[in-house]
Amino acid sequence: MSGASDGAEGSAEKAVPANWILQHPTYQQMQQLQVGDSEQIYTAFLVYMDLTEVRRWKEVSCVKSPELQMVLLEAREKDGAPAHTVLPLPVHRRLSHRSVRHVLDRGLPMLLCAVASDSTLVYQRMTDGLVTPDPPVGPFEDLGRRQHRKRRQQR
Repeated sequence: MSGASDGAEGSAEKAVPANWILQHPTYQQMQQLQVGDSEQIYTAFLVYMDLTEVRRWKEVSCVKSPELQMVLLEAREKDGAPAHTVLPLPVHRRLSHRSVRHVLDRGLPMLLCAVASDSTLVYQRMTDGLVTPDPPVGPFEDLGRRQHRKRRQQR
């Protein structure tokens, strides 16, 4: 087989347009929510793609927060799992306590997703109040006290 036949096969494949994001149905749906902030819509779309294509979350949908004029995402981590509200936010954008309160008042667990200019995504779980951390898992020993006791015995 020659290189010419390989080129013919490659041209038969459908080329992806440069502005495919603008043509994506979910991106268009987000634009129809009329939040007025194209950067936050783009950020929400990046988070949507991460949740659906990378993390494989279920039932991912976009909703408008009229109080915040932002696009929020609602999704389930697994089938049958509780729904979460995800607040996509460009990393340089400020976030107020009032904004967090509006999202928490929706009654669903909240994830804040900070999106950097290089499309890096960082998720942070937000709660209503303080949550005690889970105890560490593993065979841990308190070596500090034992070492201190050994030092005293050596003196």
